[in-house]
Amino acid sequence: MIICSCNVLSDQDVRSAVEAERTRSISQVYGCLGCSAQCGRCARTIRRLMDEALNSARAASCNGCPPSSQ
Repeated sequence: MIICSCNVLSDQDVRSAVEAERTRSISQVYGCLGCSAQCGRCARTIRRLMDEALNSARAASCNGCPPSSQ
Protein backbone atom coordinates (compact mmCIF):
# COMPACT_ATOMS: atom_id res chain seq x y z
CA MET A 1 0.00 0.00 0.00
CA ILE A 2 1.34 3.46 -0.88
CA ILE A 3 1.67 5.54 2.27
CA CYS A 4 3.62 8.48 0.84
CA SER A 5 2.21 9.90 -2.37
CA CYS A 6 4.92 12.55 -2.69
CA ASN A 7 7.78 10.03 -2.73
CA VAL A 8 5.72 6.98 -3.78
CA LEU A 9 6.73 4.95 -0.73
CA SER A 10 4.92 1.80 0.26
CA ASP A 11 4.43 0.38 3.71
CA GLN A 12 6.82 -2.42 2.72
CA ASP A 13 9.49 0.14 1.75
CA VAL A 14 9.26 1.66 5.23
CA ARG A 15 9.29 -1.71 7.00
CA SER A 16 12.30 -2.85 4.99
CA ALA A 17 14.20 0.35 5.79
CA VAL A 18 13.46 0.02 9.50
CA GLU A 19 14.47 -3.64 9.62
CA ALA A 20 17.61 -3.26 7.50
CA GLU A 21 18.94 -0.01 8.90
CA ARG A 22 17.46 0.10 12.40
CA THR A 23 16.31 3.65 11.77
CA ARG A 24 15.16 5.59 14.82
CA SER A 25 13.62 8.67 13.25
CA ILE A 26 11.30 9.48 10.39
CA SER A 27 13.99 11.56 8.70
CA GLN A 28 16.34 8.54 8.82
CA VAL A 29 13.69 6.45 7.07
CA TYR A 30 13.41 9.03 4.29
CA GLY A 31 17.20 9.22 4.01
CA CYS A 32 17.53 5.45 3.86
CA LEU A 33 14.99 5.40 1.05
CA GLY A 34 16.80 8.16 -0.84
CA CYS A 35 14.23 10.92 -0.44
CA SER A 36 13.06 13.58 1.98
CA ALA A 37 9.76 14.68 3.51
CA GLN A 38 7.58 16.78 1.25
CA CYS A 39 4.11 17.52 2.65
CA GLY A 40 4.52 15.45 5.85
CA ARG A 41 1.07 13.86 5.74
CA CYS A 42 2.62 10.38 5.88
CA ALA A 43 4.73 11.05 9.00
CA ARG A 44 2.24 9.54 11.46
CA THR A 45 1.88 6.41 9.37
CA ILE A 46 5.65 6.05 9.03
CA ARG A 47 6.03 6.46 12.81
CA ARG A 48 3.34 3.80 13.40
CA LEU A 49 5.07 1.38 11.01
CA MET A 50 8.41 2.06 12.71
CA ASP A 51 6.91 1.38 16.14
CA GLU A 52 5.31 -1.85 14.92
CA ALA A 53 8.55 -3.09 13.34
CA LEU A 54 10.65 -2.20 16.37
CA ASN A 55 8.16 -3.81 18.77
CA SER A 56 8.11 -6.98 16.66
CA ALA A 57 11.90 -7.12 16.65
CA ARG A 58 12.01 -6.55 20.40
CA ALA A 59 9.45 -9.32 21.02
CA ALA A 60 11.31 -11.73 18.73
CA SER A 61 14.57 -11.13 20.56
CA CYS A 62 12.91 -12.01 23.88
CA ASN A 63 11.28 -15.28 22.82
CA GLY A 64 13.66 -17.30 24.98
CA CYS A 65 13.67 -14.89 27.90
CA PRO A 66 12.28 -16.07 31.21
CA PRO A 67 9.20 -14.18 32.39
CA SER A 68 9.91 -11.29 34.70
CA SER A 69 9.11 -11.81 38.36
CA GLN A 70 7.38 -8.55 39.16
